[in-house]
Amino acid sequence: MARYTGPKSKIARKFGEPIFGPDKSFERKNYPPGQHGSAKRRKKMSEYGIQLQEKQKAKYTYGILEKQFRNLFEKASRKKGITGEILLQLIESRLDNVVYRFGIAPTRSAARQLVGHRHIVVNGEVVNIPSYQVKPGDIVGVREKSKSLEVIVNSLEGRGNRFSWMEWDAEKMNGRFINLPPREEIPENIKEQLIVELYSK
Repeated sequence: MARYTGPKSKIARKFGEPIFGPDKSFERKNYPPGQHGSAKRRKKMSEYGIQLQEKQKAKYTYGILEKQFRNLFEKASRKKGITGEILLQLIESRLDNVVYRFGIAPTRSAARQLVGHRHIVVNGEVVNIPSYQVKPGDIVGVREKSKSLEVIVNSLEGRGNRFSWMEWDAEKMNGRFINLPPREEIPENIKEQLIVELYSK
């Protein structure tokens, strides 16, 4: 399966929450898509179905394909600690997500595009791989030639969330990834334990 490029509201409605951020279309139709979406009686989902839906939600939220997601899970399961928590930390430290969290891009897909088009530097070197794993202490910033790009300037002006695990320098247009985020500070509504149960079958 290639990356999903269809209407995002449809996906948000499928999961019953605006996973891609504020969405007026979702607010108007906050029931599942399809002919019978607004019907009150829904078939009870199996345990496997619930686990699968949680994994799909995480994949769509972060824009990760199945193979990459599975590789991250296997990497997380080899590390010491709570596998689900480590999985989310690995996903959060992907370069495209870090660029989004710093507010350099308004969405994760926009962040992925900025990385792919060589607008982002890590420790002074251009990195154009969205799945690049940022390590604690790394400095992620905007390439000198790209600092006047309208999409970046507008996004940084509307910077909202501040996170304890990152430090932003507005003057230099770069930020330090201080440490892996603690689970309680990751705002995404993902039940990672269900994903671990699914892959552990």
